Amino acid sequence: MTTEAPIPASAKTGVGAPSRRDFFWLRSLVAGGIAGCCAKSTIAPLDRVKILLQAHNRHYKHLGVFSTLRAVPQKEGFLGLYKGNGAMMVRIFPYGAIQFTAFDRYRKEGGFQGFYRGLTPTIIGMAPYAGISFFTFGTLKSIGLSQAPGILGRPSSDNPNVLVLKTHVNLLCGGIAGAFAQTVSYPLDVARRRMQLGSILTEADKCVSMCKTLKYVYKVHGIRKGLYRGLTLNYIRCIPSQAVAFTTYELMRQVLHLN
Repeated sequence: MTTEAPIPASAKTGVGAPSRRDFFWLRSLVAGGIAGCCAKSTIAPLDRVKILLQAHNRHYKHLGVFSTLRAVPQKEGFLGLYKGNGAMMVRIFPYGAIQFTAFDRYRKEGGFQGFYRGLTPTIIGMAPYAGISFFTFGTLKSIGLSQAPGILGRPSSDNPNVLVLKTHVNLLCGGIAGAFAQTVSYPLDVARRRMQLGSILTEADKCVSMCKTLKYVYKVHGIRKGLYRGLTLNYIRCIPSQAVAFTTYELMRQVLHLN
């Protein structure tokens, strides 16, 4: 069991002197927001390419993913790969802030078992991908620190009484969490996108609900070419994104004294 680090003498003196608990939620929100922005910036070039290809941009519609990645810097300069990323940060910061803070809240309420109890409302209240991703990372982190603390963990820089995962282990666990979450939730994403396209598809009448859409895609296209079509590109996007997101958040927790 971990104990709170002693409050510095400077925090005990003076009227209204701030303690380490002051503004805890604000600091937690900042840590989550920065983590989300770093993660999204990591895969910004892939997101730009995906949008260009989905929109059948006249300059790139005849190219594939990797050839477009090479063509954009040649035509628009290196920053062309990050076009629109600033606006994306405005959306991602509050999203990441709330997402990571909620995850942290479930994990302090009862430790490992409390995190399992929070799985159901997390999945119901958030996108399946996010719920599974956080659940997997939390599970891997708990198992790693309990089974091999000397190999996988180290004392937190802001609280030596608390063990945290080493940076490279954080990256690995975050990547695994992203890959697993993507694998489990991808068929739902395929079905959702088909339903969103609505009347554009010739088989729109067969895609009126999630269950009917999943059954139709499986029956006509199978698993690999239907339910999991395009999964490889999402692996390329989600694995580094989640690895950076979780690692940045864990580092920011130490920088902002959240441990």
